[in-house]
Amino acid sequence: MAIAQTPAAPTTNSPCPMTAMGGPATLAQVIEQATGDNAHKCYQCIKCTSGCPLADQFDLTPNQVMRSVQLNDISVLESKSIWLCASCHTCATRCPQQIDVTGVMDALRIESRKRGVKPAVPEIARFNDLFMRNLKIFGRVYELGLATAFNMALRQPFRDSKMGRKMFSRGKLSFIPHFGKAKANETKLPHNPKAIGYYPGCSLSSTSIEYGKSVKNIASAMDIELVEPKNWSCCGSSPAHATDAKAANILPMSTVAKVEQMGLDTVTSPCSACFSRLKHSEHSVTNNEAVAKDVSDALGYEYKGTVNVQHLVDVIVDRSGLDEVKKRVTNPLKGLKVACYYGCLITRPSGVTGADNPEYPQKMDRLLKTLGAETVDWSRKTECCGGSLAINQTEAALPLMKRIMDDAKACGAEAIVTMCPICHLNLDSRQEAMGFDEEIPIFQATQLMSLAFGQGADKAAIKNNLIDPKPYLVEKGVI
Repeated sequence: MAIAQTPAAPTTNSPCPMTAMGGPATLAQVIEQATGDNAHKCYQCIKCTSGCPLADQFDLTPNQVMRSVQLNDISVLESKSIWLCASCHTCATRCPQQIDVTGVMDALRIESRKRGVKPAVPEIARFNDLFMRNLKIFGRVYELGLATAFNMALRQPFRDSKMGRKMFSRGKLSFIPHFGKAKANETKLPHNPKAIGYYPGCSLSSTSIEYGKSVKNIASAMDIELVEPKNWSCCGSSPAHATDAKAANILPMSTVAKVEQMGLDTVTSPCSACFSRLKHSEHSVTNNEAVAKDVSDALGYEYKGTVNVQHLVDVIVDRSGLDEVKKRVTNPLKGLKVACYYGCLITRPSGVTGADNPEYPQKMDRLLKTLGAETVDWSRKTECCGGSLAINQTEAALPLMKRIMDDAKACGAEAIVTMCPICHLNLDSRQEAMGFDEEIPIFQATQLMSLAFGQGADKAAIKNNLIDPKPYLVEKGVI
């Protein structure tokens, strides 16, 4: 375990931003302005480092980054660590001083670009820039176009071509982009107690099409009316909060504002990244007047704070209830032995998500047990899979995915169940690269719900999975 060290003398000579008093702003002041946190509260307990899934690949551990900020050592802006951070919020969740260490990493990335510091991991900076440019053109992420542009920027046009061909064959890549607008321009709907706002996010019609299809089918079976706002915009995902603090709030709040205008009290997203961005931005607007003003000025609408942002698992388990799920089970999933993998964003940080068990959640486990499956107890159910690092820093993300897979298998899991597009895609597409001779199926929980509800393999969209789950399901008598 690395211990805190006094960082090297500053090597960056770019001019510092100025404070209101006319002097150069310290890094601690930059952090406080960006996050509202006092970096000097950090007393180097190293909990952020001990929980960080990428600490062994950083040049400065998270606690060393914090010490650099305290000492105003601007060489931290040249660090790989601020770019490799996967924004999993483990550090922020475990910090005893409640410092948003993830937000510190974001602020340092943004500050480094302001000062003209060359990114230590240029591929990540390039990916973020291309993502945001893609979003400006279309309003939503055109995944095929983004992947193509990124590969061309790397001068590796055929990078991941084998996986790309397989995704095409499974219907997971769309040639046609979709368009959205980040403006609040909805009209109020007639009261309907079954209706909730539905934000699918950019991937549920493309790389996570199996999730999008199965979500709509199980919602119909449970009498949940999913109301999708017109012309919704991309939430910005990680590239937004890594590059533009204002856009990181404005983009997701455009959807929350639309839902409020429609007169709905809840908006749900099946995508963990989308849920996280909607939840964070709603929390920021509700608790920070300056952020609220930026958002209202950009959207032309003042948010009233009436919308509850929920992940789909919370809608199913808390709003609808497991009794309602049980009533609809006609094809129990007996014989399935699965690990429920939540990933890092459904529950963390608990101060924002309100999750009652952020480190060892149980809702998906209870859901799968209600469907008749057996769930295993295991240690990595909230560990980060690397997120978008799987695209722009694959070699850094593979060890994270492999640890998750190894632990699930060691605890007896025969399949893994997720409720996140990127978690599902990473584990479903990279098992060969992880070195596994035998691949195991990766399901979205809604796919298994659809099967348990007797809707059949087509409505569960199992044909869209990259690793064919049909042999396993046939073996277990589910289909």
